[in-house]
Amino acid sequence: MHVINPIGVIHSPHTSIDGMPIQPKGAADIAGYVIIDKQYQDGLRDLEGFSHIYLFYSFHQASRTELLVTPFMDKQARGVFATRSPLRPNHMGMSIVKLTGIEGNRLSVEGVDILDGTPLLDIKPYIAKFDAVKDSRSGWLQASDADISAKRSDERFR
Repeated sequence: MHVINPIGVIHSPHTSIDGMPIQPKGAADIAGYVIIDKQYQDGLRDLEGFSHIYLFYSFHQASRTELLVTPFMDKQARGVFATRSPLRPNHMGMSIVKLTGIEGNRLSVEGVDILDGTPLLDIKPYIAKFDAVKDSRSGWLQASDADISAKRSDERFR
């Protein structure tokens, strides 16, 4: 079994889980930065040509696992794998953020819905030709874009 170790740290203005945006859509204007460990800095080469990146990270404040959770945008319990809840078996998260700059081992980003000090596990470029899916379905989620943008976290996933 391969052990996943952090490759850096994500920094944001979010110092508490309470009141954070629940998705990057609700954090569009929120800037943050990522510090990559120096040993991985060479891996950032050629990343500056991408407008957006995926950040994969550890929900390091998640203290439990639940197989049924009530998502922020719903009132009904759902299977954890049909949600973006942090209470997953491996406490892993993913966000697509806008890449606004690279200076050495520091990435400047916008759209940060991530808690300050979060361990970064990996980075991948967002490539619309690979990643954009036309005619996709969003299962149980019926919220509008405005509802999603306005929703903030609460105590349910502590």
